[in-house]
Amino acid sequence: MTDDRPTIHLDQFLKAHGVVGTGGQAKLVIQDGQVLVNGEVETRRRRQLRDGDVVHFEDQELTVEFEGQ
Repeated sequence: MTDDRPTIHLDQFLKAHGVVGTGGQAKLVIQDGQVLVNGEVETRRRRQLRDGDVVHFEDQELTVEFEGQ
């Protein structure tokens, strides 16, 4: 059985929400251990985020939400 729920990569998510200005900046803050996903440090910029995941960066907390879910 395959999981066909929508996903977005962590670096794309940060850029899409204006947390960082560029993909390069996203790569740097993620690889530097500055981003938490669901309360744990995440250093993989291509980490697949799913609906309900919580991303922390600096003083921001963002919950992953897909339209129509």
